[in-house]
Amino acid sequence: MSSAPLVAVVGGGQLARMMAEPAAALGIPLRLLAEAEGVSAAQVIVDQLVGDHTDLADLRAVTAGAAVVTFDHEHVPTDHLRALAADGVAVRPGPDALVHAQDKGVMRERLGALGVPCPRNAIVATRADVEAFGLPCVLKTTRGGYDGKGVWFVRSADDLETVAEPLRVAAETGVRLLAEELVDFRRELSALVVRSPSGQAAAYPVVASTQVDGVCREVVAPAPDLDPDLATQAQQVALTIAGELDVTGVLAVELFETDDGRILVNELAMRPHNTGHWTQDGAVTSQFENHLRAVLDLPLGSPAAREPWTVMVNILGGPSDQVGRLYDGYPHAMARDPHLRVHLYGKDLRPGRKVGHVNAYGDDLDDCLERARHAAAWFRGDLGNESE
Repeated sequence: MSSAPLVAVVGGGQLARMMAEPAAALGIPLRLLAEAEGVSAAQVIVDQLVGDHTDLADLRAVTAGAAVVTFDHEHVPTDHLRALAADGVAVRPGPDALVHAQDKGVMRERLGALGVPCPRNAIVATRADVEAFGLPCVLKTTRGGYDGKGVWFVRSADDLETVAEPLRVAAETGVRLLAEELVDFRRELSALVVRSPSGQAAAYPVVASTQVDGVCREVVAPAPDLDPDLATQAQQVALTIAGELDVTGVLAVELFETDDGRILVNELAMRPHNTGHWTQDGAVTSQFENHLRAVLDLPLGSPAAREPWTVMVNILGGPSDQVGRLYDGYPHAMARDPHLRVHLYGKDLRPGRKVGHVNAYGDDLDDCLERARHAAAWFRGDLGNESE
């Protein structure tokens, strides 16, 4: 009997954790490079090493004997990925693709060359550059930012004082800053696709996401009242990017839907993504299973929705670490809604931290929204405290 191919996963967060269930079902062994003992994915993946994703020796140790290496995050240095590829490791997505998710400046330059619709943008180095670009605008560090970090809104000349420090740090570190127009948008969308090395690709329904303080709060699949032609365009944009950049695995393309009926690419992620968590319970094949299938070049599963509507709501840490009930919330949430699906990440509560999510599905959108929002609020500790 042939042995199953080993998949090395770099990063011990919830995305790696949620790869474990479909990997077990497929009989695919995982080996984890965790940043510390007991992190989210380390609680469920037995074969693990504790190490540093910026240390080439640790990366070589976790990939020894592996068929492929993939990622929970996009922060592994590009040179290290090239070194692994030179060692004969299948790096998926590869360094030439992943750099577009690691560096927003590189991403904007490439998407512009491809004619992909994007907000007006430019690299800036000084306050004069920002003023010349025009206000209002948003300033982003090209590397290292996530969940609203590394982002500054410059709405007026008074706000220019707030970007003096980011400009100084950028000059000292060599990390470029990107200015983008402040888009007047109706809502945020996400087009999630998956692509294998052989070129097979599949597109999930386009979803609407709600962001609060730079953090995804909830996702509705499919995006309500989205013009079918615009939905098709969004999927085609995502498939074009995946093909032109030679992405392997899941690609999430975060989009702005403008008030005048256009879509503009906001961000790229080359890994399973928060806006795809609904697929665990709402799609025929989850993003996590399809990511594993893709990196192993197996035939992809259907991305079709199982129900007319699925709503995903993140469970966030409350205003203090004393607020929130998590596992103690199961009796109420499950008794109230036997169809609810709960996914907790095994993380300690911290204010604003993503510690889990819930999925509710069905044929009535308002009902799905109410069920998912209630459950997430209950786990967070926002409901029922007055009787405790």
